[in-house]
Amino acid sequence: MSDVTLQFLGATQTVTGSRFLISTTNSKVLVDAGLFQGPSEIRQLNWEPFPVDPKTIDAIILTHAHLDHCGYLPLLVKQGFTGKIYCTKYTRDLAEVVLLDSAHIQEEDAKYADRKGYSSHKPALPLYTIADAQAAVKLFEVTDFRNSTNVTSDVVATFNPSGHILGSSFVDITAAGKRFLFTGDMGRPQHPALVSPDAIPAGPFDAVITESTYGDRVHETPTSDFADIINATIKRGGSILIPAFAVDRTEVILMKLRELSDAGTIPRVPIYVDSPMALTSLQYYRDAITEHAVEIREDVANEWQGRDPFDAGELHEMRTVEQSKSLNDVHNPCIVVSASGMATGGRVVHHLAHMLPTEKNTILLVGYQGFGTRGRQLADGATVVTIHGEPVPVRAEIEKVEAFSVHADGDELIEWLKQTQKPHQVFVVHGEPKSADTFAKRLHDDLQWNAVVPKPNEVIEIG
Repeated sequence: MSDVTLQFLGATQTVTGSRFLISTTNSKVLVDAGLFQGPSEIRQLNWEPFPVDPKTIDAIILTHAHLDHCGYLPLLVKQGFTGKIYCTKYTRDLAEVVLLDSAHIQEEDAKYADRKGYSSHKPALPLYTIADAQAAVKLFEVTDFRNSTNVTSDVVATFNPSGHILGSSFVDITAAGKRFLFTGDMGRPQHPALVSPDAIPAGPFDAVITESTYGDRVHETPTSDFADIINATIKRGGSILIPAFAVDRTEVILMKLRELSDAGTIPRVPIYVDSPMALTSLQYYRDAITEHAVEIREDVANEWQGRDPFDAGELHEMRTVEQSKSLNDVHNPCIVVSASGMATGGRVVHHLAHMLPTEKNTILLVGYQGFGTRGRQLADGATVVTIHGEPVPVRAEIEKVEAFSVHADGDELIEWLKQTQKPHQVFVVHGEPKSADTFAKRLHDDLQWNAVVPKPNEVIEIG
């Protein structure tokens, strides 16, 4: 019997809630602590008691700052976790932004639900508070890329750039002599600002834990669709709303809008970024470019010294609630970029309520839309969506452009993973059932790896 086990506490047979527990005879180390997102039955898992006493967890390794990887941290701390949370510099910075914003939104949504009377809880409760998030942030411990870090007495972790978002990593972990490769969320070779994912360090690995968000498909080749949609909407006098993840997707969209505007491919219209979290994150990207950070492409850092790659000339940063509300009074064509990316919460929900009933407008979906989310409902052709307890008719054009994804697709994951020799065990996580199952089959067919999709809370001995 092995002295090392791996327990799958989240992101199994679903695409969110990344939580993986490595246990040795001396240590318990959690890799990621994310929120479950999507339909209510999935989100409800966030309210369930954590399967392991947080007081017994010695340390946490955080791959990156997206909510489905870091959003549960405040609850773990609230429930007694006191160890260190290891991550890279920009993961720490961005995770602080994400957690404080998440706590703020949850507090505000609870208050709003009380006022409107549509919550089943009396009073409506936030999952956690700003104070809880601040307590979690104090436990962050920064480590450099490509340097081995002693996480506990018998667990060592090395963070390597994964090209997904600023600060993101795939992590090489040795625990009591057993070696793990956690992909986290794997980026793509052609990110407009970030370096390509590092090569996999020399093996062998006892266990590979790979994401499969897009494991059942290949991303579309970039086309002119994005510009064409913008031009058609502006021509008919409408505005474009882009629900975008605040961290990285907003930056990628703004860089593309500047490129198109500078080339004269789209007209110069006002661009409103309406997300405090996105605006704070945007400044970290600017800082990383200025500092020639190790994960920023050298050509990008050199080209944009002293210039802003994110401002096409009409960029408006909407920080306050009053500024956000003022967008309801903008009647000339414009582009609004607002979080959240799946339209599940935040300011974008209010903009949807305002813009969806008007035929000349366009809602442009540019990222993954998880099952059960409002974004997925729109992508699947819903004619009515519920917003804050009220039905809202969908008359605006709904368009989808997947070329902006910063998740590796099935081909890109295979190409990256085949660098290493055959691991002893392979686990496919962080994908909806069809995607995970398809990618597990591809690993078997293309690489001759015996990959499995673990069950929720399953415990595996690492041999």
